Amino acid sequence: MLTILGFTMIATFLVLIMLKKMSPIAALVLIPALFCVFVGKGAKLGDYVIDGVTSLAPTAAMLMFAIVYFGVMIDVGLFDPIVRGILKFCKADPLRIVVGTAVLAAIVSLDGDGSTTFMITVSAMYPLYKRLKMSLVVMTGVAAMANGVMNTLPWGGPTARAATALKLDASDIFVPMIPALAVGLLGVLALSYVLGRRERKRLGVLTLDDVLEPETETVLVGAGAGASGDGEGTVAVAKKAARTGGSGTGSDTGSDADLSEADDDFQGLDLHRATLRPKLYWFNALLTVTLLTAMIMEWLPIPVLFLLGAALALTVNFPHMPDQKARLGAHAENVLNVSGMVFAAAVFTGVLQGTGMVDHMSKWLVSNIPDGMGPHMALVTGVLSIPLTYFMSNDGFYFGVLPVLAEAGQAHGVSSLEIARASLVGQPLHMSSPLVPAVYVLVGMAKVEFGDHTRFVVKWAALTSLVVLGAGILFGII
Repeated sequence: MLTILGFTMIATFLVLIMLKKMSPIAALVLIPALFCVFVGKGAKLGDYVIDGVTSLAPTAAMLMFAIVYFGVMIDVGLFDPIVRGILKFCKADPLRIVVGTAVLAAIVSLDGDGSTTFMITVSAMYPLYKRLKMSLVVMTGVAAMANGVMNTLPWGGPTARAATALKLDASDIFVPMIPALAVGLLGVLALSYVLGRRERKRLGVLTLDDVLEPETETVLVGAGAGASGDGEGTVAVAKKAARTGGSGTGSDTGSDADLSEADDDFQGLDLHRATLRPKLYWFNALLTVTLLTAMIMEWLPIPVLFLLGAALALTVNFPHMPDQKARLGAHAENVLNVSGMVFAAAVFTGVLQGTGMVDHMSKWLVSNIPDGMGPHMALVTGVLSIPLTYFMSNDGFYFGVLPVLAEAGQAHGVSSLEIARASLVGQPLHMSSPLVPAVYVLVGMAKVEFGDHTRFVVKWAALTSLVVLGAGILFGII
């Protein structure tokens, strides 16, 4: 019964948000509460929620202060050179923009933190997608898949969990998987090329003047969270008449100076924004490198590192209290949206785990594996990792399901190393799971409905996972 209710609860949640019948926050809270009553454990709902909130509180704190930290770094111009380089490559070609999104997300993913990747990627690429009227779910989907492949880095989380659960060395799991993961990343780039060609066919290849001509305002990277288009708040208005002599025709934009200004506007970078701190550039770069190094080396818990980093970044870059309050206010919307979603997800995970639904679901799945598949348990693990890491947290899969799969594999002569490597296959899809807090950073900053993102990305992410699995089998890794 718990198995059926568990799958029904997850399916109900996904259907309601994909059909936009409920907001993700409401669905994450109300649906598990209702099913908790169905299970007959409504009296323990409070305990389950508190347990869930307690387990996710460090993640929520990390996301809150990470958003503040990287928001400040974007404000002060730390990432402007990277953004300009990517955008210079992209120009006004939708194909290049989609491929550039995948490349940028993959590069930034080297720090091992999905939230960081999504904040930087969306901040850099959002203005282009809006200006060219490109599909924003293409941006969120490509970024999530690229990050999902890179999330398998030893410091990204899944590999470390698999190594811990099966008492293996993380390098023994990860290093042999590099060729298969490289093929997976190439698959993401190839998919980005296909999606980019589709966007190019829909929109055409535009020149800089074509893109600027119909627009009267530009959303600036680092200007804050607003993007309403009403010309107020954090949306900076770039009046075209200032460049065109008031004619609105763009006929006077031929000079180098005017074209340069147009290029800056097109890129979504305000080179004269008040928050820039060029004299502190190398301090901010060193602080960021130190912070990322400390994360990888695990000198302190990640929430503590971001808390210290955000406090230091604010104090050094904006020593006056009114300026600090203004920066916190500029990023408050993103902080509230993401932290609220994390605590709502805590209700969902708390009920799943507290009622025992997760345990019953995993045991049912493992018990239904045909005996004839025993010698192929690595393949079975790879296939199962795709839906299971989507429907449950990495902790639930790697510490609850993986040991059972490994034990079944050993009984048929399949090594735990092969099982562990196969368990990484589902990560491209996992990064879009409703149980992953970072995905709410992605869709929130991109102003995309979670249901729209889910409908778009699931099939492509599952295909990417299968590409990794196929490459692993082909290379004899799995």
